[in-house]
Amino acid sequence: MNNSNFFETFFNFSRVNWKNMLKGTLDTLYMEITSMIFIVILGFFLGLFLFILSKQQNWIEKIIYTFLSIVSNILRSIPFIVLIILFIPAMSAIFGSFIGARPAILPLAISASPLYARMVEVAFREVDEGVLEAADAMGASKTQKILKVLIPESLPALLSGMSITAVSVIGYTAMAAVVGGGGLGGLAIQDGFDRNNQTVTLVATVIILIIVFILQFIGDLAVKKADKRKI
Repeated sequence: MNNSNFFETFFNFSRVNWKNMLKGTLDTLYMEITSMIFIVILGFFLGLFLFILSKQQNWIEKIIYTFLSIVSNILRSIPFIVLIILFIPAMSAIFGSFIGARPAILPLAISASPLYARMVEVAFREVDEGVLEAADAMGASKTQKILKVLIPESLPALLSGMSITAVSVIGYTAMAAVVGGGGLGGLAIQDGFDRNNQTVTLVATVIILIIVFILQFIGDLAVKKADKRKI
C-alpha cells in the first residue's frame, strides 16, 4: 500500500459523519455513566455482604456466602459477548427492544457488578484487623464500624477498583455493538468495518482511548487524594 492509499484509507476525514460520531460518543458516555451507577451500588453492597458473611461461623450464613460467591464467579467468568446475547430476551421484555444504548445497560450492570463486588470484598479484607478490634473495644455498632472504619480505611482500594471497573465497562460498551448496542463501538463496526470505512473505525477507536485515559486519570487522582499514607 503506497502512502496515498494509506492516507486515503485511514485519514480521509471527509468520510466521517461527525454528527453520528458525536451521538456515538454521547451514547457511549451514557452507557458508561448509567451502568457504573448501578455497578457501584450493586457491587458495593454485594461485596460488603460477602465480606460480612465470610466472617460468620453460622452454617446457614456460610452456605449463603458460598452460593453468592459461586454465582458471582460464574457471572464474572462468562464472556460479555455471550452474556449480552443471553440477555436479549430480558432486554426486549424490559425495554421493548434489545437495540440501542438503554437496553445495553442491563447486561453491562449484571456483568460488571460481580467484578466490582470482588474488589470491594478484597478491599475490606485488607483493612487492619487491629483497627476493627479497636472499634469493637470502643463499643462501635456494626453500622458505625462500616461507615467510620471500614469504608474510610479501604477508600483508596475502593476507588481503585471503581476506576478499573469503569475502564473495563468501556470495553464492554464496544462489544455491545455486536448486537446493536450502539455507541462508538457500533460506529466502528457498522459505519467503519461493514462499509470498509477505516477512517471511521480509527476515529471511534481514538475517542474510546481518550475516554479511557480520562477515566484512568480521574481514578488515579481520586486514589491519590484518598490515600492517607505519605510516601
